[in-house]
Amino acid sequence: MKRYPLFLLFIQLTLAIVPAHADVIDDAIGNIQQAINDAYNPSSDRASDDDDRDYDDGRYRGDNSRQQYDDRRRQLEDRRRQLDDRQRQLDQERRQLEDERQRLEDEYER
Repeated sequence: MKRYPLFLLFIQLTLAIVPAHADVIDDAIGNIQQAINDAYNPSSDRASDDDDRDYDDGRYRGDNSRQQYDDRRRQLEDRRRQLDDRQRQLDQERRQLEDERQRLEDEYER
């Protein structure tokens, strides 16, 4: 008979702990989401000085991202030129091989 009340107490504690863990996890997820939102979308309730500094930082980030974009674009264009040059070389080698194959066939037929 003692086991039944102990069992009920255990179940009651277990059921009370699970929502508590869920609340902690929920709060942690909410905090993480808020931190991500704050990082990508700074809130507008900051002081004017902060907004000016953010604008300057944003302009700098914009210039920096533009520079990164230009650098990356140049890299891609350089890579494209390299690939085009390599393709021309391969085409030339293919033509040479075809010519050699044709000569071999012609010699064999004689």
